[in-house]
Amino acid sequence: MNLADRLDAAAGITPSPAAEQPKAPATAAPVKETAPPPDALSGLKQRAGNALFERIGSRLNDPAMGEDELLAYAREELTQIVDAESVPLTGDEKQRLVSQISDDVMGYGPLQKLLDDESVSEIMVNGPDQIFVEQNGRVTESDARFKTEDHLRRVIEKIVSRVGRRIDESSPMVDARLADGSRVNAVIPPLAVNGSSLTIRKFAADPLKAADLVRFGSISPEMAELLDACVKAHLNIIVSGGTGTGKTTLLNVLSSFIPPGERIVTIEDAVELQLQQNHVVRLESRPSNVEGKGEITIRDLLKNSLRMRPDRIVVGECRGGEALDMLQAMNTGHDGSLSTIHSNSPRDAISRMETLVLMAGMDLPLRAVREQIASAVDVIVQLTRLRDGSRRVTHVTEVQGMEGDVVTLQDAFVFDYSAGVDEDGRFLGKPVSTGVRPKFTDKFNDLGIKLSPSVFGVPSMAGSR
Repeated sequence: MNLADRLDAAAGITPSPAAEQPKAPATAAPVKETAPPPDALSGLKQRAGNALFERIGSRLNDPAMGEDELLAYAREELTQIVDAESVPLTGDEKQRLVSQISDDVMGYGPLQKLLDDESVSEIMVNGPDQIFVEQNGRVTESDARFKTEDHLRRVIEKIVSRVGRRIDESSPMVDARLADGSRVNAVIPPLAVNGSSLTIRKFAADPLKAADLVRFGSISPEMAELLDACVKAHLNIIVSGGTGTGKTTLLNVLSSFIPPGERIVTIEDAVELQLQQNHVVRLESRPSNVEGKGEITIRDLLKNSLRMRPDRIVVGECRGGEALDMLQAMNTGHDGSLSTIHSNSPRDAISRMETLVLMAGMDLPLRAVREQIASAVDVIVQLTRLRDGSRRVTHVTEVQGMEGDVVTLQDAFVFDYSAGVDEDGRFLGKPVSTGVRPKFTDKFNDLGIKLSPSVFGVPSMAGSR
């Protein structure tokens, strides 16, 4: 068994068959084995981890000690602990052992390498023995494993405690975030029957920009120019899409178009947005404490934000009664607000908003709700995750108003599915203009915002509802 297999066995990681080294033939010269067996390494890791906890003690929670400083101190102490054990290890073996113990004590155990891997966009843990990752839009099973359910629970508790959240039998579900803003959801038994579930959606350390989305094919240059103009013209925009379609990423890109002099208030369940402007106030909701008190909801934050003199209000996601407060804010002078909503099409987004407004508990007639939506929302940007794993903007739709009891919509851009797919199964189509010039472009002229003539070119497709 080679170095990687011995240390991975000690960490509870089962090597893949491809990683097994061929056995030496019987006639081969005997190889001197200087490293201890896996059970000895496991004992060494346990002893070193316990000794490190004793040495660093309260420094783990010392706010005056930075993360990098604490990690450097822990590695130095850990090296001394391993040296004192006098276990026969080579320099490379010792360095890897120190790294693994450091990940367990200071980091997130077997997840640490996945978190450090920039090609991994999502980590899905289905109990201690099964970890899946998403890379380049494809989901595959990782060979990383947790040693036990208790090991997984310790990592979950470490994540949630660092952002002031809690998870236990009385509160077995939690939404949290990592220091870099990556989204975390955890569910533990008794709700998670097969062991604790942990889902981490990573966000790039360097936020994506509009040019990146154009390069990926998610949006077209003409669409990017139109959305830029919509944000600068203070139009109210709803980003719609299913789970994992990239709504938060697109919301970040749209917010990057906001001029730097404006005051922005962001409201989220767990802080994820990465706004680059200086004049930003970031608000985060708070769950109730052990006694069931102290909860601060998105609705509470949204109502309070109206007293903070915002030029823009950005709500990470509308998923409840806060949709009513958001519409009222849009209708009372807070133009240029942005939010996201879960739905599968622009028409579904209108129905979804109607449902969320009714969840606010107000006994409003449906027509009044639709009039609020038609008056407040200017643009719906629809995101879809296609079969090839790519995320594309499939509609940029104008909310034109009411005709009778129906909210009328008009597509400005739609995705061209007719181009088919290539030999690898990737869609060849791109978003194209319908050739219909939205009514809100009149506001661009009033504000002196110029659009290139190519934005609304010759009609390629027509779409209206």
